[in-house]
Amino acid sequence: MSDFANKTYFITGGGSGIGLATARLLLDEGANVVIAGRSAERLDTAAKELDGGDRVLAVTADVSRPAELESAVEQVRRRFGTLHGVFANAGVSLNARTADVTEADFDQVVGTNFKGAFFTVQKALPLLAEGSSVVLNASWLVHRGMGPGSVYAASKAAVLNLPRTLAPDLAERGIRVNAVTPGHIRTEMFDTVAPVEEVREFFRGQVALGALGTPRDVAETVLFLLSPRSAYITGQEFVVDGGLTGSVPA
Repeated sequence: MSDFANKTYFITGGGSGIGLATARLLLDEGANVVIAGRSAERLDTAAKELDGGDRVLAVTADVSRPAELESAVEQVRRRFGTLHGVFANAGVSLNARTADVTEADFDQVVGTNFKGAFFTVQKALPLLAEGSSVVLNASWLVHRGMGPGSVYAASKAAVLNLPRTLAPDLAERGIRVNAVTPGHIRTEMFDTVAPVEEVREFFRGQVALGALGTPRDVAETVLFLLSPRSAYITGQEFVVDGGLTGSVPA
């Protein structure tokens, strides 16, 4: 029997990209999946694409608003009762030089990426079973600076710090907390940053493996961290970047 059969997992930003790829893999393993996001239309499309019947629940929630997360978790409780894992994946990007960042930009990015990740975990805690796993989504920009990415990178640095403190805080319940750090992954968010082939080729040239990653590349690592196979791993970062941050392409 699969490690995930009949268990329930909550994924924010589950309507596309890495979140949707993770939901698909979990469903294939027999799990129940809850996908959350701000766009009801996108979630509806994702749920139809997943085609998991009663094993899929789509809930609309803006993770920057704790009350909406609380409502989402209540819907999970009513449908499934218990959670066995959380993937705090929701995030927004910002490509802006420091002088051009507005207060509204700052609040949106930090509110979604950092505040959203923290309260996703906090609001899910009452439903998390003993021995559950939490995975947070960071970014390669935590390790390499890029001028137009100051606020985004700082918000993801805060996310990357969370497993180090949440891991010991939640250890008494056997809840493990880790982070996954993607590199250049072909998602809708990436395509807004690299909308033309010339830009995508520039990013591809930074990667030691010479290729952009796919959402499934990251999702496979998330599944490992959600599974009992990683039972003795907590407070750690798993980098999935094709060698982007640690190597110089030949």
